[in-house]
Amino acid sequence: MIDEVEDIELIEDDEEQPAQLYEHYRFEVDRGQVPVRVDKYMFEKLQHSSRNRIQKAADAGFVHVNDRPVKSNYKVRPGDVVTLMMDRPHYDTTIEPENIPLDIIYEDDQLMVINKSAGLVVHPGVGNFHGTLVNAIAWHLRSLPSYDPNDPSVGLVHRIDKDTSGLLVIAKTPEAKTELGAQFFNKTTHRSYVALVWGHFTEDSGRIEGNIGRDPKDRLRMAVFPPGSDTGKSAVTHYRVLERFGYTTLVECILETGRTHQIRAHMRHIGHPLFADERYGGTEILRGERTASYRQYIANCFKLCNRQALHARTLGFVHPVTKKQMDFTSELPADMEHLVSKWRNYMNSKNEQ
Repeated sequence: MIDEVEDIELIEDDEEQPAQLYEHYRFEVDRGQVPVRVDKYMFEKLQHSSRNRIQKAADAGFVHVNDRPVKSNYKVRPGDVVTLMMDRPHYDTTIEPENIPLDIIYEDDQLMVINKSAGLVVHPGVGNFHGTLVNAIAWHLRSLPSYDPNDPSVGLVHRIDKDTSGLLVIAKTPEAKTELGAQFFNKTTHRSYVALVWGHFTEDSGRIEGNIGRDPKDRLRMAVFPPGSDTGKSAVTHYRVLERFGYTTLVECILETGRTHQIRAHMRHIGHPLFADERYGGTEILRGERTASYRQYIANCFKLCNRQALHARTLGFVHPVTKKQMDFTSELPADMEHLVSKWRNYMNSKNEQ
């Protein structure tokens, strides 16, 4: 899990390298990765650390590539294994089973499809070491001898944000995870999301393309960079208007790629942040009237759905064993359904005036 890098105790020039180093983070460089400095590469991966701190860690001998220490100007290449080694053990990240209810849409001996509720963290990390979806899955499969929640060769195949609701697939076997992972990598899966976004679309559909990487001004947010640039990873989102509400629009988003916060960052980039998405500016009143009654109306909307209005509605893939096409749909959860109904009623009342 990628999470916070604690303070790095640097080794002074006149001190010896510690006799033992402990691995804290490991990244295998993607096959499509262009050569890039290792400090920049790790800066993209470690969201709570600065590039300067990573450079100092490399100078101290804590950044390794393929089991050898490298300087910060080393350029990573496809297949490289990049590790952050520290002079003290990593904190315990053992995943323990926890009795947390799950909404299981489908299950067999190879996989599960789960409808995740908004607010449930997918994987343990800083500030959320317990009470996650992974802990819940570990409890559900606690009687399955072959399933080890601490084995990365099984479990989550992909992720969605804490405050995004909707469908996820979990692999029970290494073979299923390898096969499903390849489908996600090769973009042969089918995924669509429903989002309520700020603003009015004149067009009925569109395509957003732009690299996505960490926002240098806010490490917890992603930013969009020009396609083909050295910053971030390529990302493409297709959208289609489902319903217009004047000041907001209900859209369907289909992912061609699967980057962190892709829909949230892409929509903000084109001037349509997700409604109630605090991190990307969606909790401001971006469209509408200046009246007190309208401000109160928006405040009531935020109370109905106090998270980004984003739901992973459909998921399709080929079963790893039977090779049959599997397609699943999850209806909008209550908070988003009530939010959409409120906007629909608002537009109807305005049209009647």
